[in-house]
Amino acid sequence: MERTAPTPGSKSQRVMYAVSGVLAAAAGMAVGHLVAAFVNPAASPVLAVGSTVIDATPTPVKEWAVQNFGTADKPILLSSVTLVVVLAAAAIGLVSRTRPSLANILLVGMATLAGLAAWFRPASAPFDVVPAFVTAIIGLVTIAGLRALIPNLPTPGAQTTQPAPTPDRGTTKPDAKPESPLDHTAYAKGTAGAPARRNFLLGAAGVTVGAAALGALGQKLAVPATLPSSVALPKPQNTLQALPTGIEGKVKGVSQFRTPVKEFYRVDTALVIPRIDVDNWKLEIDGKVDNKLTITFDELLTMPMIEKDITLNCVSNEVGGPYISSTRWLGVRVRDLLERAGVQDGVDQILSESTDGMTISTPIEALTDDRDALIAVAMDGEPLPARHGFPARLVTPGLYGFVGATKWLTKLTATTYAAEQAYWTKRDWLTDGTVKTQARIDTPAGLATYDAGKIAVGGVAWAQQRGIEEVEVRVDDGEWQKATLGPDGGTDYWRQWYWIWDAKPGRHDLTVRAKDGTGEFQTEKRADPFPGGASGWHSIVVIIS
Repeated sequence: MERTAPTPGSKSQRVMYAVSGVLAAAAGMAVGHLVAAFVNPAASPVLAVGSTVIDATPTPVKEWAVQNFGTADKPILLSSVTLVVVLAAAAIGLVSRTRPSLANILLVGMATLAGLAAWFRPASAPFDVVPAFVTAIIGLVTIAGLRALIPNLPTPGAQTTQPAPTPDRGTTKPDAKPESPLDHTAYAKGTAGAPARRNFLLGAAGVTVGAAALGALGQKLAVPATLPSSVALPKPQNTLQALPTGIEGKVKGVSQFRTPVKEFYRVDTALVIPRIDVDNWKLEIDGKVDNKLTITFDELLTMPMIEKDITLNCVSNEVGGPYISSTRWLGVRVRDLLERAGVQDGVDQILSESTDGMTISTPIEALTDDRDALIAVAMDGEPLPARHGFPARLVTPGLYGFVGATKWLTKLTATTYAAEQAYWTKRDWLTDGTVKTQARIDTPAGLATYDAGKIAVGGVAWAQQRGIEEVEVRVDDGEWQKATLGPDGGTDYWRQWYWIWDAKPGRHDLTVRAKDGTGEFQTEKRADPFPGGASGWHSIVVIIS
């Protein structure tokens, strides 16, 4: 007669297999990230997949992410991609419990997807698939090693049989211990298989520490090859007076007249800041031109440069939004370079390209008229920070960034809208993104409570290429009140404003509107950022006690 033993340890075993899958993926991605630091940081498996997800995301979803998450949209995206990878890796680990060959195939498949994502990036090179290849190899080795450390417990549904005890001359020792190592009582007490489980935990801990260390090293090595601080800036041809002192010292809460570089907004699609060696960087000007040009960074620095005070803002900025900043830029006039190249008749756009493959289209008129669009190499008196386009970027007064502010610039192509479409044009954004007249209330804070009495209402207004002539404020449905304007930084620079309000108790709506240099007030009609910039009056609610 035989009796059936239970299936002890099956839950614990499943957990260990799932963990082995997750750690295999983690180790593979960590080493892949390290290898990418030497090949191309953007080819890191997670970053390549994340960038592909960004490109495939519908415009409304992108706008929702920017408006709800702001500059945290990239970390949230990477976290989401990582979570999906972890769940998939855990499932692969579970599959490896009964079908290791299939698990290996699935693991290689995940790495292959990352390799394809890197391969099809706009600025990819053949070696960009290497990180994904290394990821697959490390993943396979890791999951095989961890599998070997998992205690050899029965699989679900397996039955272990053992013969019934044979009586010894009719007697049985009641305290006899079971001879089988699979006795369920021993597993319940955690004695059987303990050394094996301990070995697995030690192996898992080693993989975890190693993956974290290698990933951190890869992140450290992925910094720009040339630091902006090593660049000696040339002197500008023009002499601008220092920007005047703003009203931020007088009216607390108003945006600073000159935005500190650390606070300058950043909105782009780059998950990793391009690593650029200025010794190898060059700017190409090609397309429908008489003379194709190739300019090194040293040559660019020797060209005549000017300083210009310019406000930049993102087309994704909602009414009253934060994606706008102002500073002084140093750069070469785009007009001068295009004249050297000799742009041919029929060209209606300049297609600019960044080192990471991003393309932006700019109307030819905006780059050749007297607004002095720049290929900028510095902001606020210092070389461009890496996150803002080092070593050179496009800055076009009067246009939103998506049509005139290419970062990490590397090419200008004279072409037509009919022949070439840029990244945002393919996604149905306007080709001529002229900045709309807008005003914003910075203080008081919306939905906040204040004591009755004198309260300073203030903010900024902008209408690049037209300038701000007047700002008005309204309380509830009352008469419009003229605000006092701050210093004038030019037609391409924003204008601070303030108005002293004798606030009475109650709930009140504060609304602001601006008049530009043409004498036109901004429109009251509300419009979403897509496809050509938001419009409407900015209004907030305050409570006066």
